[in-house]
Amino acid sequence: MPFDIDVAFARLTSFMPGYPRAAMFQLAEEGYRSPFEQLVSCMISIRTYDEVSLPVSRRLFARANTPQAMSELSVAEIEQLIAKSTYAERKAGQIWVIAQTIVQEHNGELPCDEAVMLGFKGIGPKCAHLALGIACKQPYISVDVHVHRVINRWGYVETKTPEKTTKALEDKLPKDYWVETNRLLMPFGKNVCKGQYPQCTSCPLVDMCPKIGL
Repeated sequence: MPFDIDVAFARLTSFMPGYPRAAMFQLAEEGYRSPFEQLVSCMISIRTYDEVSLPVSRRLFARANTPQAMSELSVAEIEQLIAKSTYAERKAGQIWVIAQTIVQEHNGELPCDEAVMLGFKGIGPKCAHLALGIACKQPYISVDVHVHRVINRWGYVETKTPEKTTKALEDKLPKDYWVETNRLLMPFGKNVCKGQYPQCTSCPLVDMCPKIGL
């Protein structure tokens, strides 16, 4: 029997409010929802746990949360503000260049444009698509290891990498679920449908999940 994606999303919509939100959605809920804030905070989160990246992003944005304000900081100041993030020195330089470029080439406002975002050093499809989905309400899927694992464990797609999962979902998943995939499946995979020791007994999908790979 094919996996019923509609039922799965309906159940997770009711179930997941009991768990911490995915980092980018948590920041949006707090008001950090501009394309620039979302893009920068996603960069900060790379190779960094949410428990670290969230307060780091808040600290940086308390000092500068627009391209103009960020461009007026030095790279050293940005690095100091994001010091607890992994690769802080590299990220600080990239954030400063992004801010400068937006000020100089886009009148200080980051456009909701995939090509523009992907043109920045340090920004890949995951961060660009999260920013476009959350800040710009555009239908994009951002697949991390959690989304990749969950969607394959369900048997909804059969792929070997997050990149291939992204393409498979773009071909199969209804667009209404694209941003919801990020909002629901990232924390679901992190907290419930874990890579090791998944919490199947507390999962709302236990009666319909084929548990592929377990």
